[in-house]
Amino acid sequence: MDFNTFALATGVVALAEIGDKTQLLSLMLAGRYPKQHWAIIAGIFLATILNHALAAWLGHWLTQWFDPQWLQWILGGSFIAIGLWLLIPDKLDENQATPPVKGFIQVLGITTALFFIAEMGDKTQLATVALGARYDDLFATVIGTTLGMMLANAPAVWLGQRFTKWLPERWVHAMAAIIFIAIGISSFIFLN
Repeated sequence: MDFNTFALATGVVALAEIGDKTQLLSLMLAGRYPKQHWAIIAGIFLATILNHALAAWLGHWLTQWFDPQWLQWILGGSFIAIGLWLLIPDKLDENQATPPVKGFIQVLGITTALFFIAEMGDKTQLATVALGARYDDLFATVIGTTLGMMLANAPAVWLGQRFTKWLPERWVHAMAAIIFIAIGISSFIFLN
């Protein structure tokens, strides 16, 4: 494994991920599932390794088939839709007094799916595409970018558990919604 490629990929992605929407997603999931931090972290890892492997191996090929401007419109609309969805409170069945507790496998699946989708078209995924195109060692690229994601997001899960004890869940959802909607709107404003 090429250590230089690995180190560069780790550093670039870790820095790019700070304050990113997937870090916000980490906080939100930690608040929603406070006793499932290992499931969330495992889901982040699985989603990232799958997403970044696809980005490194197939990203260049995919960019040849899609017009970047169309992708920007689709992603902008998706961010706004996710933001609006976060504003809708969870509803309980008539027979339930509290929401059902999610098990490890369910939280793992939810986290993996959400992270995989959230990484589509993200700056860290685009960085992985560029690194995969530039360096021959795709293994070092994928492992490095995945480590960078974990370095930025795993602490957010741990801190998120402490953070959400003092903030109501609806505030966390509202903050997340505002940020997702802002990202979507900025995608439309900065169309090339």
